Amino acid sequence: MDTRSNHNALAFDVTHRLVLAIAIPMTLGFMTTPLLGLTNTAVVGRMGNAEALAGLAIGAMLFDLILGSFNFLRASTTGLTAQAYGRRDQHEQQAVFARAMISALGCGLALLCLSPLLMAAGLRLMGAEGAIAEATGTYFSIRMLAAPAALANYAILGFVLGRGQGNIGLLLQAIINGINILLSIYLGLTLDWGVAGVAWGTMAGETVGALAGLAIVLRGFGKAARPAWSEVFSRHRLAELFALNRDILIRTFVLIGAFAIMTRIGTSFGAVTLAANAVVMNFFLLSGYYLDGLANAAEQIIGRAIGAHYRPAFDRGLKLTTLWSFGLAAIGSAFFFLAGPWLISVLTTSPEVRQAAEAYLPWAAVTGLTGALAFLMDGVFIGATWSADMRNRMLISFAGYLLMLAVFVPLFGNHGLWLGMNAFLLFRGIFLATLVKSRADQTFRAAQ
Repeated sequence: MDTRSNHNALAFDVTHRLVLAIAIPMTLGFMTTPLLGLTNTAVVGRMGNAEALAGLAIGAMLFDLILGSFNFLRASTTGLTAQAYGRRDQHEQQAVFARAMISALGCGLALLCLSPLLMAAGLRLMGAEGAIAEATGTYFSIRMLAAPAALANYAILGFVLGRGQGNIGLLLQAIINGINILLSIYLGLTLDWGVAGVAWGTMAGETVGALAGLAIVLRGFGKAARPAWSEVFSRHRLAELFALNRDILIRTFVLIGAFAIMTRIGTSFGAVTLAANAVVMNFFLLSGYYLDGLANAAEQIIGRAIGAHYRPAFDRGLKLTTLWSFGLAAIGSAFFFLAGPWLISVLTTSPEVRQAAEAYLPWAAVTGLTGALAFLMDGVFIGATWSADMRNRMLISFAGYLLMLAVFVPLFGNHGLWLGMNAFLLFRGIFLATLVKSRADQTFRAAQ
């Protein structure tokens, strides 16, 4: 009886407003990232030096690939924080944040120490030489100085999302990317520092964002709920965090591998097809912004419901985030079908690439729909911290993806490649969705 009473005290309503209060700010925050990339490209592009532009592109790609592998810091922090928030356990919320920040700073410092080796490996992998390698080295070595701050930003963002503070997440993204853009323009163009100026601007944005985020988070902490160091370094909690991070890392590597395989196979079809794939892939990336925002909403609501041991909020949160995900995905797909040819003409002036891109447009236009469930289920399983299931289903989906490619690429060429990618997205969503009810029953039954 006491347990039921406590659960009722932790109950909360899940509304459309609650879902959108997280999803909309994070979607807007994510959309500032391509603006940043365009600005940096434009700054270096105005130098009129093709080698510098190529070096920037390679350096940025290598850095994003390395940092993207540590996205588990953001995801695990969101899930664990949301559950502690659902229990109204401020003590554990602070402990989760402390573990996340220690992990982030430790990983960041390790990357900083390894940066010469990572840069050498990256240059060899990309085959960069001469002036291109020099520009890549300049950008990468300066940008890597921001690795501790960049990973700290992952932890900070994960924490504020876990508490449902989407507006703070948007504010921090705006600070990071806004400072980056302004300083990149000033240092790169006004002071004529070129690639180095862009890199220093990026480092400054990450550092200021981390300091601002840390100040905001710490200001909300109460001294009475401050955990002891022995609690922060609890063997049980650290083992839980390690397992969660390990599973999400494996899932991330497999996902990166799937897109790398698509690019590699696309290369074999020639420059025109590869360029066409790159053009229409932008439609999937655009869909990813709002799908990621809704996945963030699912992470917080599902995690909070499990922390509160309140099944109605779990079921309602799953229903509303599913509704919004598929509704927006349908609208997005319809938009890309209708406006796709015009968007393609904006993105490329090559008649051959335009023609090829329009041929593959339908496949790219439906990726929002085929991927909606995959994005959403990632959010649900991260919030619930069912990471082992997410890892295992990703591996099964990847095996199905490879089988689809082996069968359909020889039969249909690049159309078979896009069929395989859409099937991969469907596999991920469906395989996870079939587990939700049984895992939820098990989780809430154990909490009674």
